[in-house]
Parts: sequence; C-alpha cells; structure tokens
Amino acid sequence: MILSSRGVTSRYRHLMLDIGTLIPHSKKDSKLDTKNPRDAVVEVADMKSCSSAMFFECRKRTDCYMWLAKVPEGPSVKFHVENVHTMAELKLTGNHLKFSRPALHFDASFDDTQTSPHLTHIKEMLTHVFTTPYKHHKMKPFLDHVFAFYWEDNRVWFRNYQISYPEGKEARGVGATLVETGPRLCLHPIKIFAGAFGGPTLYDDPTYVSPNVVRREEKKKDQGKYQRKVEKKAERKAHARMNALKPDELDGWLKD
Repeated sequence: MILSSRGVTSRYRHLMLDIGTLIPHSKKDSKLDTKNPRDAVVEVADMKSCSSAMFFECRKRTDCYMWLAKVPEGPSVKFHVENVHTMAELKLTGNHLKFSRPALHFDASFDDTQTSPHLTHIKEMLTHVFTTPYKHHKMKPFLDHVFAFYWEDNRVWFRNYQISYPEGKEARGVGATLVETGPRLCLHPIKIFAGAFGGPTLYDDPTYVSPNVVRREEKKKDQGKYQRKVEKKAERKAHARMNALKPDELDGWLKD
C-alpha cells in the first residue's frame, strides 16, 4: 500500500509514482485528509489486504517523512526523505522492463549486528516492501534490474540500476554492466517503533536534527548579518572621525 497525506508537493508526488511503478504488487489509494492519517493508513491497508504500508507524510509543504510499516501489528520505521531526484528529472540512460522482478542489494553495513543492530530491522522492512512476491499476477518473469541500498553518513541511499548485457550474450550472462535508471533518494532513519505507526520506541537516532531547527538557525544567522552590517558602518564612521585628514596648504591653488 502506497499513499500520502494531503498537502504533498509535486516533487514527492512524482517520487511516489516512480516507486509505485517499480513495485508490481503495490496498491494505491487517495490522499488522506484526516486529523490522524497514520491511524487511517492501518485501516485502509487492512481493507485492501496489504501486509505492508508506505506512507508519505508532508509537513509545511517542504518536509517529507516516509513511514514503512507492517500492518496491523508492526513494526514501523520513520524516515526523513532527503536528496530526491525523480526519473523524469534525471533523464538517465537506463531503461529496464516495467513490473519485472528486482534483485535487492544491501552493503555489508546492514549485516553488522555489533555496531548497528537497528540496521537489521531497516533491512528487513525494506526487503518486505521492495521484494516482489513469487509468481505475482502483475509480475513479469524477468530479472533485469537491481535495487541497491547503501548505508553512509547515518542514511540509507537508494539507487536503481538496469542489468545490461552486451548484444548476443544474454544467455551466457557474460560482460553484464549496471546502468542507473532512477529515481534517487536518501532516507534518514529517525525512529523505529514496535507497533504500526507508533508504540514503544526500539531505536532513536541521536544525530538527527529536525528541519525546523535548521531553518531557525539559518534565520538567526540572517538576523545577525544585519546587526553586523550596522556595527561595521558605525565603526567606519568612528575611524573616519579619528583619522581625519588635516587641511593641505596647496588645496585650491589651481583655482586662483
């Protein structure tokens, strides 16, 4: 189940459509316009017989948060969506078959249970959402693209690649290359909950800074910029008074 809240911007709406085309077994629904949209997602997913939900929650028409949840019992992960580039925006050369089965690739960081145990939960959620069920009626029986997930800078980086073979060597699979198709996005995990869209907190990222805090700090810098400008202007005037030039005896001799 893929759906969004009311007020989603065009960029994130196009991203949601791109992800829907990459997942053959996905189902869509209209935008939620309720006071508690996250509670309504569980009901909608249950009515459509969906076991997983991807919910895009937009705030202030600038910030987008993506929820991945197993419904109705959980768990769920809340991400902050960053660095979004849709397929129409990128215009990359990759072009795999629509609704074909993807291969999922996770880097070694997702298997490091000693230093980052929360990544195992994130990997499991991403696997449940992006893996196409075997012999699904909308699936095409081809494996021609890869969903790659990388962990860097406390974020999950998503890339989609087409598996391209040289002409005449498809049967042997010799010389295969990866050509990026898109879209691109970065997911910053904020919290992991035991339930669907809530419940006990299993993980809380201590390095996460809210976009509201970032914007507030930028405004403070702009306010201080004007104050520094006024102070420098007053300093220049005081310096000019203290270092005034003495009248020269030759001033005005050409006029005579």
